[in-house]
Amino acid sequence: MKKAYVKSYGCQMNAYDAGRMADVLAAEGYSATDSVEEADVVVLNTCHIREKAAEKVYSELGRLRVLKGERAESGQDTRIVVAGCVAQAEGREILSRAPAVDVVVGPQSYHRLPDLLRQSREARVVDTEFPVEDKFDHLPARRNRGVTGFLTVQEGCDKFCAFCVVPYTRGAEVSRSVAAVVEEARRLVEGGVREITLIGQNVNAYHGDGSDGAPATLGQLMDALASVPGLLRLRYTTSHPNDFADDLIVAHEKNPLVMPYLHLPVQSGSDRILHAMNRRHTGDAYRRLIERIRNARPDIALSSDFIVGFPGESDADFAETMRLVADIGFAAAFSFKYSPRAGTPAAEREDAVPETVKTERLAALQQLLDAQRHAFNAASVGTVTEILVEKTGRHPGQVAGKTPHLQAVQFDAPASTIGTLVPVRITRAGSNSLFGEVLEGAAAAA
Repeated sequence: MKKAYVKSYGCQMNAYDAGRMADVLAAEGYSATDSVEEADVVVLNTCHIREKAAEKVYSELGRLRVLKGERAESGQDTRIVVAGCVAQAEGREILSRAPAVDVVVGPQSYHRLPDLLRQSREARVVDTEFPVEDKFDHLPARRNRGVTGFLTVQEGCDKFCAFCVVPYTRGAEVSRSVAAVVEEARRLVEGGVREITLIGQNVNAYHGDGSDGAPATLGQLMDALASVPGLLRLRYTTSHPNDFADDLIVAHEKNPLVMPYLHLPVQSGSDRILHAMNRRHTGDAYRRLIERIRNARPDIALSSDFIVGFPGESDADFAETMRLVADIGFAAAFSFKYSPRAGTPAAEREDAVPETVKTERLAALQQLLDAQRHAFNAASVGTVTEILVEKTGRHPGQVAGKTPHLQAVQFDAPASTIGTLVPVRITRAGSNSLFGEVLEGAAAAA
């Protein structure tokens, strides 16, 4: 049997896409392998968000070129595919810089991968178009990959934040229909998935066709998903503050499947920097939104994204970010130093913040965010919460899962509890996870 190796970089959307590409290849007779040395097809599903993303891909391609040559010497053919956002951004430049690459395919065209591989037998091929047809209509049934799973409901972004390449690599906002999402969710649950995370570049801008043909909101989509038998939990990411509709707040309050966890990027606390980023909201608008959400769901845990050192950011601007973090309090967060992305408006600015200043600011911000995360986890000690058991733990007799607030928990219980909700008393907070004990009789009942 032919074998395929798929390596994914970056966001949850890429993880979903990588899995779907593996599904496409499986339908063509390729089995998945974790060993790149034995792969007949190697797919690098790339991300363009992080600093030096393209350079990392080219470095990997250099190693693959050697491997491809070694396999050719023993009569084995290796097809190398570059997919994802770097593929979309770099296009034919990848073919000129990396002679070992056979196929370059953008994120909107990976359903065409089998045809592209066949074409590559004759000539190297690039497909970075934004096709009119819905790629999801051409994908084979998904294979089960565990208790939790991602499900793409929306792609693309129309926001054009000054620092971001997503609108250029993923295209305009498009949404799948409610019926299509519900059907894929049913198949996932039938395969053993119990928690689904709905994903999109701007997921709360979801506007797929509802049962009446009119655009549905994300809140309405989650109401429809609540009827899927066997589904225990719903999450979603990533959202934009400007698209947070009232019915999404109601979903957090009323829909029992929607978990009390929200990742809502703010990027900066300074109105001046938010304006320069083209975020189209203010720090106080973000605060008011969080207040409304907390009024509806007081136990909600918050996560966010922050960029420090955006061009022109002053000490006063950074102080506003620190003030916003202190005002709101976050259970988790992702924070980064600004780095330019070619083709974005921010990359053209000439008022860059010195690297040493960015490093100092990031360290200060992360110290505050880490303190908040540790405090949030410490507050869980002594509480009883339902854990969705996902897998066996590191030690014999141990399992691991997540709280409703997405905290990792380890505790002793039989493997038969995997895929079920188990009440656990949290006994200790570690640096990156919690530890607990099952309430008496609960594990046996599960």
